[in-house]
Amino acid sequence: MDKYASVFQGTAFTSKSRREIDILRDHLFCVNDAGVIERVIAPGAADYERIRAEQEASGRFRRLAPGQYLLPGFVDLHVHAPQWAQSGTALDIPLYDWLNTYTFPLEARFADLGFARTVYEDLVSALLANGTTTALYFATIHKESSLLLAEICAAKGQRGLIGKVVMDDPEQNPDYYRDADTKTALEDTEAFILAVKRLAESAKQGVYPVVTPRFIPSCTDEALKGLGELAAKHDTHIQSHCSESDWAHGYVKDRFGKHDAFALHDFGLLTDKSVMAHCNFLDEDDAALFARTGTAIGHCPISNAYFANSVIPIARWLDRGVEVGLGSDLSGGFSPSLFDNARQAVMSSRMLEDGVNPALPASERGVPESRLTIDEAFYLATAGGGESLSLPVGRLAEGYAWDAQIVDVTVPGAKLPIFGEEEPLHDVFQKILYLSRPENIREVWVQGEKVHSRS
Repeated sequence: MDKYASVFQGTAFTSKSRREIDILRDHLFCVNDAGVIERVIAPGAADYERIRAEQEASGRFRRLAPGQYLLPGFVDLHVHAPQWAQSGTALDIPLYDWLNTYTFPLEARFADLGFARTVYEDLVSALLANGTTTALYFATIHKESSLLLAEICAAKGQRGLIGKVVMDDPEQNPDYYRDADTKTALEDTEAFILAVKRLAESAKQGVYPVVTPRFIPSCTDEALKGLGELAAKHDTHIQSHCSESDWAHGYVKDRFGKHDAFALHDFGLLTDKSVMAHCNFLDEDDAALFARTGTAIGHCPISNAYFANSVIPIARWLDRGVEVGLGSDLSGGFSPSLFDNARQAVMSSRMLEDGVNPALPASERGVPESRLTIDEAFYLATAGGGESLSLPVGRLAEGYAWDAQIVDVTVPGAKLPIFGEEEPLHDVFQKILYLSRPENIREVWVQGEKVHSRS
């Protein structure tokens, strides 16, 4: 008898490639004790019925109910964890004013561990309820509350990649919210890295420390150099913002005489474990550098609509071999749902391709070959995110973590418009992507453990 921790029988949707969805009708997903998919067995395979019958008898078997489907867990590549407390507010002002009027005062409050715990526990639960099984987090400058976020991820079962933010430049950061000095910023970052690595030893799903200069305008040259050295020393992930807006992009050009991508590279901050958020003002040379170093783009389509001053040509950079995943950018993006961000990724790409200025002729209005399909947006939210983090997540395939959402299209009050079993499954998939709400996500699993359910 084959022994598995659990076996699921149902129909799943997962990305085969950037453009192609694999529809796995009524397959068996055999999950081992480590929470990894050991086998995926199609109906008609020689041992399909034997394994199904054996596992059903063992009590480790789960058949999805009619109207339920499996999706991989979402991978969110850009979350400002403390900003959950201000999500949905102040999105109608420029980025610089938004940071200094609302965001920095809020983040300064996370020196208070009680306040931090209240916000972070609610955030991690909310993301899990929205199907996000892996999240790349910016915390704050505070070492203790940043570690608390990692502890909450470990306890709730979410795969969290957490960065203690560095903001050490006294000329660019407010007196009330910055690192005491560069030496302290680097020492606190290293202590944080070591503490999270110790925590990871007891977290089945994994938690990871991330070297996190907020963005170049927040950091001195000494800090940026030191952070690059720490990332190399401890082999950590790296995250920052890159060429997000006219203001941020222009600041770096004035300071260094080059774009963010090349400035970050000079400090050792572009590697195959780096994710740079936004990147709206990348040019062809920047994208080639990203592809060469393995640096990924965290695409944040909702947030970009508010703060980035442009639409990033994601299809072009994917064609150039750049890794790309999807990010919510709470709270620059109002929604914790990557369903919402996948939808916006499609809409923004269509606006870029078609153009938005009706005073121009149609032939001059947009950027050709810019559109994304919903299949591609789904790839960004799942497999693309996993590839960006160099982790085996984001696919329902052998060798990948059992990170899964069980979506029910028949929930009263949130029923999807699917009528009859003859509806093509790819149409069902598209309706799930465009119409699902949190109520439709009945269960969420991470590394083989159930971490969220709705009765």
